[in-house]
Amino acid sequence: MIHKTAIIDSKAKIFSKVKIGAYSIIGPNVEIDENTEIQSHVSVAGNTKIGKNNKIYPFSSIGNDPQDLKFAGEETKLEIGDNNKIREYVTINPGTKGGGGLTKIGNNCLFMVSSHIAHDCMVGNDVILANNVPLGGHAEIEDNVIIGGNSAVQQFTRVGRSAMIGGMCGVVRDIIPYGIAHGNRSVLQGLNLIGLRRKNIPNKEIMTLSNAYKEIFRNENLTDNLNNLNEDFKKSDLVLEVVNFLEKDKKRPICTPFSK
Repeated sequence: MIHKTAIIDSKAKIFSKVKIGAYSIIGPNVEIDENTEIQSHVSVAGNTKIGKNNKIYPFSSIGNDPQDLKFAGEETKLEIGDNNKIREYVTINPGTKGGGGLTKIGNNCLFMVSSHIAHDCMVGNDVILANNVPLGGHAEIEDNVIIGGNSAVQQFTRVGRSAMIGGMCGVVRDIIPYGIAHGNRSVLQGLNLIGLRRKNIPNKEIMTLSNAYKEIFRNENLTDNLNNLNEDFKKSDLVLEVVNFLEKDKKRPICTPFSK
């Protein structure tokens, strides 16, 4: 059902069973897949592709120009997957030429009121951003990440899979997969054990990861600790994922228990 007051450009591609509420505006280069619901007073602009079964709440702005002074109107894209809930006043910007030209969001995410996803961000599946959480440009948020209310993620920061960040935290360092961080400026507090157990990870694997974590972060000499890590630990997929994350090229320092 499309409300009679909605303004939809004739070039927009709207699939079957899409609902568009009162006073929403859909631009010419927008594609909305079936069973997605756009509620009232939503703006969807730019080269934006929205998947199936999404629900976008009032006063959201999706696909409008990046908040980047270098943006000069170039053709860039925003892609949103399936089954996402995008609450009131959420803003999501497309990519920029300097960042690869694409902002991409996976499936089954929840973006609470007034959260923001900036240009060139890569957001995985099953991600939760609580109220008033902004992601700076080029941030990479892997699957199953939870970020608490009023926290802010600095541009170019990576947050690994199944990490959890507490509320009112300035995330200025990369957070390892399965890590838990909080504090005024993110400090690694340990592993997200509750999240691991919720995923039915066997206790033996959790213990292996926990023991490897103690070795990796035994002191501030992270490089030496990784080099000296017992090879038996690397037989664990969980440990190997953390090690690969730490050794990957990065723009930001790693968040550790010693971060200040």
